Order: sequence, then C-alpha cells, then structure tokens
Amino acid sequence: MLGYNLRLAWKSVRRHPVLSTLIVLGIALGVGVATTFITIYHVLARDPLPGKSDKIHYVRVNNWQGLTPATEEGPPPKLAYRDMMGLMKSDIPVRQTATAAAQLVVRPEKGARPFRGRIRLAMSDFFPMFDVPFLYGSGWDRQADGKPEAVAVISAALNDRLFGGENSVGRKLRVEDREFRILGVIDHWQPPVRYYDIVDNPVGVEVEDIFLPFQWVGPMEIRNTGMQMSGGNEGNFDNFIDGLNASERNWVQLWVELPDEARRKEYESVVAAYISEQHKAGRFPRWQDFLVTSMLAFMEEREVVPPQARALALISLLFLTVAAVNLIGLFLGKFLAKASVVGVRRALGASRRAIFLQHLVEAELVALIGGVAGLGLAVLTMALINRGVEDVPPLHINGLMVLAAVGLSLAAGAIAGVYPAWRICAIPPARHLKNQ
Repeated sequence: MLGYNLRLAWKSVRRHPVLSTLIVLGIALGVGVATTFITIYHVLARDPLPGKSDKIHYVRVNNWQGLTPATEEGPPPKLAYRDMMGLMKSDIPVRQTATAAAQLVVRPEKGARPFRGRIRLAMSDFFPMFDVPFLYGSGWDRQADGKPEAVAVISAALNDRLFGGENSVGRKLRVEDREFRILGVIDHWQPPVRYYDIVDNPVGVEVEDIFLPFQWVGPMEIRNTGMQMSGGNEGNFDNFIDGLNASERNWVQLWVELPDEARRKEYESVVAAYISEQHKAGRFPRWQDFLVTSMLAFMEEREVVPPQARALALISLLFLTVAAVNLIGLFLGKFLAKASVVGVRRALGASRRAIFLQHLVEAELVALIGGVAGLGLAVLTMALINRGVEDVPPLHINGLMVLAAVGLSLAAGAIAGVYPAWRICAIPPARHLKNQ
C-alpha cells in the first residue's frame, strides 16, 4: 500500500512541478536554518566524555582577602599554586591533574626559525583522565611529574610541521633553553569544546602544540597566559619558586576524578579540612567557601553553551513551524485541484482513510525532498561558518543531525499536509460527481 501511495505521490509531484518546487523550497529553507542552529547547539551542549564526565570534577577554594563584588558570589575560578599543591596530597581521587596554559619559544632542529608555541602544563593523569588519543607513543608516568623529567607530548599538527608526520617518539625538542624528549604524539584531536580548560576560551581554540610536566613551571619560571587574579597581597620574592609557594595569585586549574558519590563526599571533607587548617594559619577568611563541581555542571555554570545558541535553536524551530503552516494553503489548493478524481475513487469504494493516507504520503514525500535540499543548505552554511568565523568550533553534520533533519522535514510535512489531506477526504463524493 505504501509503495502504491508513493507512486501516486510522485506522479502528482511531476504533474505540478512549479507548485511542488515552491513547497520544496519552503521546507528546504526551514529545515536548513533549523538544522544549522540545532547543530551548533548540539556541538556545544553534548557530553564531551559520555559515561565519564560525571566522575570528573573541578576544584575551587576562596582564598580572596578583599571584598570585591567579583568574588562575593563564590570562589575564584582558579587556584593559587600553593593550594593546588596542598590539595594534591590527597590520595582519594583516582586521578588528578593541575593544568595551565603558557607560551614558550620552540627552537626547531636544522636552523629553522624559532616560534612561540602554545604550551599546556599538565600532569601524567591528564591524558587518561580526558581520554586523549595518541597517534604515536603515550604520555609520561607519575614519576616524571615529581622530578620533573624533561619529557614532552606534542600535537599531530606540530609533529607534521617539525618531523614531516613521521613517528617522532624518542626525538628531541628544544623549548626555550632546554631539550625535551618526545614521548608521544597526540592524534588529530580537536574537541569542539576544550573540556579540560573551561575557564580560558573553551570554544573555538585549537588544542595546544606541546604538553609538558606541570612542575617545570618553577625551574623554567613559566608564566601563565590564561586568566589569573590575585587573592591577596603578593609580596616581593627574589626567588621565583618562593614566590610560587607564597603567592595568593589564582592561575592553576585542578581536576580530580572521583568514581562515585561516596568518594566525592570524602574528597570534599579533605578539601574542608585543608581550608580549616589554612584558616587557622591566617588564610581563607571565607573558609567554608569551596566547590567541587562536576564537568557538565561547571560547563553550564560557565555558560559554555551561550544562551544565544539555545535561543537561536528554538527560534529556528519556530521558523520551520511558521514555514510549514504557510504551506498549508499551497497543499490545500493542490489537493482540491484533483477533487474530481478523488470523488470518482470514493464512488468506486475507496475509503476516507485510504484517501487521507494517499495525500499525507504525498505531503511527506515533498517534505522529504525539501529536507534533503535543506540538509545540503545546512552543510553549505556550516562550511561557510567554519571558513569565516574563528570563535565557533568546527561544525559538521553527523548521523544524529541527519536523523534530526529527516525528523524535522517529516514534522514539517505533517504540519503542512494533515489538514489539506483531511479536507480533501472529508468532502462527500456526491459533491465531486455533481460538479462534473
């Protein structure tokens, strides 16, 4: 029966090419706009680590000594170095890593011009915690964190640039005045949201070129390039490491992996105990103010998905709905134009249900054609966005978005075709025949 209705629908489409084209264009425009904005929302809002993101938590404490409005609403978004070191003494987390961004001079081999490379300071747990994929080699172990060892992990893009894409594991890389041995090359990894750095430009920024053990921050006197804020008096220190250990400047991000709710509560008790101890020593006037926040909750808090993206997705759905409603008149005129044929079929015994389904299938067929055209329009629009807009993550149509486009086109076809299909089957056959 469906095949028969599809044949009739296709004949009707070919019989009225101009009218059918207008309907297809209307649905294509609506589906294209809706698919584009829903894809943007989906890319930003989807779970970056399905099945794992609820176990990864971001740690904040309020070391602020002043009374500025910016910190009255809660702890600052980063930690001081001294607090990160104190909290990382806990063995409750399955994994934990401090992380910060920097820029250092990279000196390639064979006399190539030096350049400033984007650096990510991290610890060994960073790579398994955030499921970082490797093309060659792997990350370093925990022993390399403490010394620290002169080892590095580089991106596939930097590996292509410096070593022609070959396996560079074991080769040397000179950063500033030190040589680092390459242990791993990260695969072509570009998450839409840099979920390991939700505070500093999480969207539209490429993964860093080089990953180094965090504790090189002291020996190399590395300065953070991300957001930082002072929690109190900085003081003057002749020695860089002494300044790190005494400073109240907040610039370090701390992530911990806690496998269940019981472990999270246990870790919160450890954080509270650390703050209480520091409070007795004269720090942390707001000593009860701390947060251990899951990744998805922190993404929502930081508005990684801008309210505008959600609003545009809803508006695009309304636009598609309005477009479908406006097509009701075209479908109604098209169906009523063959009322006499319908009257003959009804007189020969065709049921209202059969007539209704035939015309609804026709509406859905036209809508699907429009949906395919709209999907192509969405792909073209995203290609233009990827090429011309820097602050938006790479946008691509995946299988889920294809299904969404098909679903939207079918919904638009139903909105536009249900009433005209009901209207044509509701007219008594005698009226059709009488007009002949």
